[in-house]
Amino acid sequence: MATRVQVETSTMSFTKPRPIVAVEEVRGHEEPSILVLYERNQEQIVAEIAGVLGQQWRLVGPGDNEPSPVEGTVIGVSDAHDLSQVQRWRGSSTILATHCLDDRNPAVGSRSSICDYEYLYTTKPFLRRDLARFLSFILGQINPHKDLAKKAKTTLISTTFPDVHAALPNLDILSVGADAIEIRVDLLKETKSDGSVSDIPSLQYVGEQLMTLRQRTELPIIFTTRCTKENGRFPMDDPNLFYDYLYRAVQWGCEYIDVELWLPEDVRRKLASQKGNSKIISAFHDFSGNFKWTSPDAQRLFEQGAVYGDVVKMIALVSTMQENYELEYFRSIIQSTYPYPPFSGLNMGPMGQLSRALNKIFTPITHPLLPIIAAPGQLSAAEINSALHSMGQMPKLDMYCFGSMRATGQAMFFEKCINELSLPHQLVCVEQSTQDGLATVVKVPHFGGAFINPPIAASAPCLPSISDAAASIGQIDTVVASSDGTKSSLVGDNATWKGIRATLCRDFVPSAYSGQAALLLASQESQAAAAIFALRSLNIGPIYTIGFKVQGPLSGFVTPFRGLEDVKKVEQPSVIISALRADKSLLVSPLLKHYGSHKQEQRRAAKVFLDLSNGPRKGDPVALAQTQGWAAYGIADVNAWTTVETLRLLVGQNVPYDFVRLAAGRSIY
Repeated sequence: MATRVQVETSTMSFTKPRPIVAVEEVRGHEEPSILVLYERNQEQIVAEIAGVLGQQWRLVGPGDNEPSPVEGTVIGVSDAHDLSQVQRWRGSSTILATHCLDDRNPAVGSRSSICDYEYLYTTKPFLRRDLARFLSFILGQINPHKDLAKKAKTTLISTTFPDVHAALPNLDILSVGADAIEIRVDLLKETKSDGSVSDIPSLQYVGEQLMTLRQRTELPIIFTTRCTKENGRFPMDDPNLFYDYLYRAVQWGCEYIDVELWLPEDVRRKLASQKGNSKIISAFHDFSGNFKWTSPDAQRLFEQGAVYGDVVKMIALVSTMQENYELEYFRSIIQSTYPYPPFSGLNMGPMGQLSRALNKIFTPITHPLLPIIAAPGQLSAAEINSALHSMGQMPKLDMYCFGSMRATGQAMFFEKCINELSLPHQLVCVEQSTQDGLATVVKVPHFGGAFINPPIAASAPCLPSISDAAASIGQIDTVVASSDGTKSSLVGDNATWKGIRATLCRDFVPSAYSGQAALLLASQESQAAAAIFALRSLNIGPIYTIGFKVQGPLSGFVTPFRGLEDVKKVEQPSVIISALRADKSLLVSPLLKHYGSHKQEQRRAAKVFLDLSNGPRKGDPVALAQTQGWAAYGIADVNAWTTVETLRLLVGQNVPYDFVRLAAGRSIY
């Protein structure tokens, strides 16, 4: 099991913090056992999968002995092999079929019955980030549903394009404010060889569309097959058709599948037993206008959906404003009676738009750039935020950015996001990030939070509480202000460590780092504390430090290098992080060359270099690391992910990483 660093204190006042580092186990960092089925001339996918997992790999051909699991080794089996021999792997290992869509040949149909999952990919381009996300999800090392459950309000945007490729140019802007993205499979239009359009898109076509979408978004995907009765195009006379498509969605690693409540119970039960790490949205829609939230049927339908659903969604077409109030009363009854599963309740039509503003679980949103609205009365994220403000549900707040001109440049990007989402808040820039300045603004009546660059010490007396991360790291870069209507709270937090961790996990699964060595260079502890916390969250260890001493709560997790002999003792670190200033960033070069010269064939670990220096420099350590075989990332990657996390903390809205990189320009460097 991996470990997470947490901090406990005996008091809610952190004027003089004395954090006690506790260790808690984190699910999903065990070394997975995987058998990969690969196609002819596609052996390289086995090596790519092993690389993302940080494992060795071995190929088994048709004439070789029967494959057997080997700890820490990915086994690749050709699809020309007798596939019946891999059946005994079921249950003890994950069987992963792979299918390359470069030549558009259909996958071998029989493989779906013996494999747990199927990875669809292209070689040009081959996106390692997509593979890392896919493997992390199917192996349970990330849990998007758990993360979204922590949010006060979540939304989804539906791609209503007949071909997903049409959405790609604007996908980043479409995704701003959305927490998940829905692919409406029934709206896809597959053109046949004779020029006509299929009534139902084939699984091959749907798989290609899904792969294309997943390669271009980091959002969880909701796979939806809507029937003709519920404003869709799939026929209702063949429930097994829905099962075939929804089960393939599970095998393709979709985070959510939308399962309509009218489907026979045996179909819904079977999907629930086979869903793996995917979650089921149990969906009910009524377009007749006859459904009433006050009827006994409403609660019965919720209970029916709750049997197999991880989320229960109920949507009705209404014609009066009164029906919105009836829905809110029903929502309050459900939430007080049933703590689980979460309930998403909406009214359709112009009169139902109020319910879309008040719903808190997976509210469908639209965007002006979409070709059609997925359902009557849908609103954009900006329209919902404007409505909430006009109703007094989202008061105008003053948010502050403290720090250097670089932080002010970042504030300009924050302002762009606030305007794009029609949030009522105002951003105020303060040049100095002193604790005295913070102590003054937190007393302002409409204080809505702050981000601070450079961060301040975690001992700020003006903050009544701080997060575990901020206490361990000893630094606060974000102040979160929240209110439940009766009382307000202020929490000092640290988002930088999450930016570092997200960068490290961009091309590798978390377990690839477990138990691996890391080197960390800095001139002082304050430069490196967030990196240490991020490394520990991935169960990396031992962590060797060069150029500084650690005296805070993280000191027990590091070992200082004292000379060249110590360097020689470390055979091969999995991670090297330089937190040196930009003018000293090239001091890491000898280490990159020394460890980069080691043979890399069949390595069982990630090999990552992360440069946290910012500003003008002589030379480029990231480019040097890449020539030495390292997967290398710079401060722009970390700052982009940190910006994503900061916006989530401050305004509760999701802004995708790709949009940050696209729209922020050099303001995040």
